[in-house]
Amino acid sequence: MASKGLFISFEGSEGCGKSTQIERLSIRFRDSGREVVTLREPGGCPLGEKIRDLLKFDPAGAGMTAEAELLLFAASRAQLVREVIRPALERGAIVLCDRFLDSTTVYQGVARAIAPESVAFVNAFATGGTLPEVTLLLDLDAAEGRRRAACRKGPADRMEQEREEFYEAVRRGYLELAAAESSRIAVIDASGNVDEVGAAIAVTLSERLKGEFHGLL
Repeated sequence: MASKGLFISFEGSEGCGKSTQIERLSIRFRDSGREVVTLREPGGCPLGEKIRDLLKFDPAGAGMTAEAELLLFAASRAQLVREVIRPALERGAIVLCDRFLDSTTVYQGVARAIAPESVAFVNAFATGGTLPEVTLLLDLDAAEGRRRAACRKGPADRMEQEREEFYEAVRRGYLELAAAESSRIAVIDASGNVDEVGAAIAVTLSERLKGEFHGLL
């Protein structure tokens, strides 16, 4: 009988270190003998990557409305869930995803001020009930996150060019969401160095994962 799959998502504002920690965690899980699938949102499949480019870099997205943005993120997610995430979980893989529905709840629902009930409906439709067992929110001061993001190579994407108030709203929205859904979302202090944050993630997952996942970290 195949092992049960495990779905973990990573959330946080720009520059919080999600990509680095996903890579480190994927190595630890692979060393334990498990198949690991690492994904990013938007993206993770051919259609999703096309949508990612439109959302982040294509000049056609410059005047994008908040509503169009919401639906494009949802379209990418709907495809990713059905094409990649569900099949991976069914065969017992561990799925590590850089962003999932909580990003939409916060970025479009809070920072873009779209009605929460509309965002919730779109999220539910896109995911079809597929949710992470654990969501790790890497919390970091908005100004520090932007400073770190500015040090990365390559041009800033459309989402990285928002005003400071936008990112303050994003952080506030994430923390409020984590307080409301504490059984799923764990807040990780991302202000430390890479090793410190990685250690905090390992402790949190060891505490939250029970049964067949106990001892994987």
